[in-house]
Amino acid sequence: MLRVGLTGGIGAGKSEVSRLLVDCGAVLIDADRIAREVVEPGTPGLAAVVEAFGADVLTEDGRLDRPKLGSIVFADRERLAALNSIVHPLVGERSRALEEAAEAAAEDAVVVHDVPLLTENGLAPLYDVVVVVDADPATQLDRLVRLRGMSEQDARARMAAQATREQRREIADLVVDNDVPLDELRRRVREVWAELARRARTE
Repeated sequence: MLRVGLTGGIGAGKSEVSRLLVDCGAVLIDADRIAREVVEPGTPGLAAVVEAFGADVLTEDGRLDRPKLGSIVFADRERLAALNSIVHPLVGERSRALEEAAEAAAEDAVVVHDVPLLTENGLAPLYDVVVVVDADPATQLDRLVRLRGMSEQDARARMAAQATREQRREIADLVVDNDVPLDELRRRVREVWAELARRARTE
């Protein structure tokens, strides 16, 4: 099994690249999606969050009120650490179970972890290969404003809060240039897939 860390700046097109890798045969583990799943209604994760933060963080239908919880934890580093201490182990456990299932299905499985803050959190050593989706900052800004409806000020602030393009490229084993038309991106992802599949067979 080959463990791949996939990352890229906001608006670089990482979601599109992960989708194309899945089309090629990769098993995708999306940490953000798992983080939402482990606090769904009825889960031990949600019960632990309510115990730590009170029932005020629930909506009327018993789901986690993300904006409300966000306003609490992002203003208080200790509360954020408390939330992370609940959610991160659950995400890790679920990720490992998905990895084990992938390896059981095929010894040469390519498991791609979609990790937005891989560079910022120094997580590169956890993976056999790091793939960085790269785009010019002007392209990122255009996508965030035009496709996601952000204000230019908000988009620039979000970009500035992340690692620089150079920092991401520094930890990359493979780079996917996403300043290109979709057909060209597909061709590049197929090349990357061929290399990942080759490494998975020889690991």
